[in-house]
Amino acid sequence: MKEIIDYILQFGDLNQHQIDLILSKAKYLELKKDEYFSEAGKIPNRVGFVLEGIVRFCYYNNKGDEITNYFIDENSFATDYAKFELNAIATEYVQAVTDCKMLVFSKKDWDDIGNTILDWDRIENKIVKKCLMETIDRRSPLVSEDATTRYLSFMEKFPNVLNRVPLSQVASYLGITQPSLSRIRKNIR
Repeated sequence: MKEIIDYILQFGDLNQHQIDLILSKAKYLELKKDEYFSEAGKIPNRVGFVLEGIVRFCYYNNKGDEITNYFIDENSFATDYAKFELNAIATEYVQAVTDCKMLVFSKKDWDDIGNTILDWDRIENKIVKKCLMETIDRRSPLVSEDATTRYLSFMEKFPNVLNRVPLSQVASYLGITQPSLSRIRKNIR
């Protein structure tokens, strides 16, 4: 549980009582590979912090193809935050790509933390901002770069992910076919 406190302390100071409150609200959860943390069509009702493993955000396009939108690995929060905050129906799945160990907060417990810890809103906003900036930084090159450059960027920005997730999901994330990804990988070796 030290990992989540170390992560949060990057964004603001907490006293021991506040740390104890956060830890008392956290529930340990193990997800098996391919299990969903949250599902499209349902309201996300929890926030997760990945201790071990990788989750991905994915959806199905109008042709029924599964599209990987994003990967999240250790020491990061994983939730459809906007839908969680708004109590709105999710349009994406959050799925375990590997077996995962997480700390999880229910909506009620997350709100209790916010209502109890003075200045939690500021800390939470900084965490959300960091997550959004990372997402933009990792996703924006995918629009303008060729497939090889996208793959090289992926290797650089997701160094702990590449060898732990199926290549089909990497190809989907990069917006290319799996045979194209195999050719790219072969050509850069």
